[in-house]
Amino acid sequence: MNLLRKAFVCFGLVLIGVVAASLAQAPSDSGVPVATQWTLDAAGATQRTSIKSVYLMVCPATQKKGTGFLLDSGSIITNEHVVNGCTTANMEAYPSTGGKLFFSAMNVDADRDLAVLRPKEKLTGGLALGSDTTLTLGQAVTTWGFPLIYNGPAPILSVGYVAGFNAAKVKTKSGGERTVKHIVVNGAFNPGNSGGPVFVSNDSKVVGVVVWKMRLLSQTVPTVIDGLKKPRASLGGTFTMTLPDGTTRGVSNEEAVSLVLEEFYNTVQVMIGEAISVSELKDFLATVTPAAPAAKPDASKTKAASPGK
Repeated sequence: MNLLRKAFVCFGLVLIGVVAASLAQAPSDSGVPVATQWTLDAAGATQRTSIKSVYLMVCPATQKKGTGFLLDSGSIITNEHVVNGCTTANMEAYPSTGGKLFFSAMNVDADRDLAVLRPKEKLTGGLALGSDTTLTLGQAVTTWGFPLIYNGPAPILSVGYVAGFNAAKVKTKSGGERTVKHIVVNGAFNPGNSGGPVFVSNDSKVVGVVVWKMRLLSQTVPTVIDGLKKPRASLGGTFTMTLPDGTTRGVSNEEAVSLVLEEFYNTVQVMIGEAISVSELKDFLATVTPAAPAAKPDASKTKAASPGK
């Protein structure tokens, strides 16, 4: 009897979770998803502007997702690595208020890892660009986005502080290198936050664009991953790699896996990420030819359902 009672309790908890999840995705009386409305209700005026201006970006061709944000010019900004593999015709964006957006133009700067997209329909509102020259160490910064497996409908808040600056070296198409200004942020930037706007706390002006999360693991890990993908048959399934002590020798798949597991075991995770400075975004936007005015919203398209909603 006790087991039966416990089974019913477990079933009830699961049922409550399913109903709650369904309710969060369902539209409210205003047509806005319930979870989004709850988020907007709990936010201040400044945060509401940010929430409504942040989009879930999806590239169906690669199954990649990221975050993007609407500028007051009507364009949407994200990272180049988020749209990489997609064309203007198949890139998609999902606003927190529901619906789906498509695009008529896309310009990318792979060196800076930035992309600007022109929606097919005219969008109002959006965010203004601020300045990164007045940032101070220890200053609180925030971002809204869609980290890891979280897909909305509303973006979620991540908080950190300015920990420093990095002169990131990036390769150019010509094979050379250029320096890009990055803001080092001690905060929870995770995969999926890429392309999201960075704000000074309690402000809605963009001072940076989330680009990546620092990895604390050594070069051993990506070397092992690459070797396991392309093992050398001549060595009986092993590959050659440079070990941490500087020696180079053949390593078996089993030893390679053990090296990676040992490093994961010994490494403490620290929340540190980087953002492309807004000055880099301004320079990129200055090179993009303004597109023709977008068409008026098409109600039939904006009501399409988003994935997982």
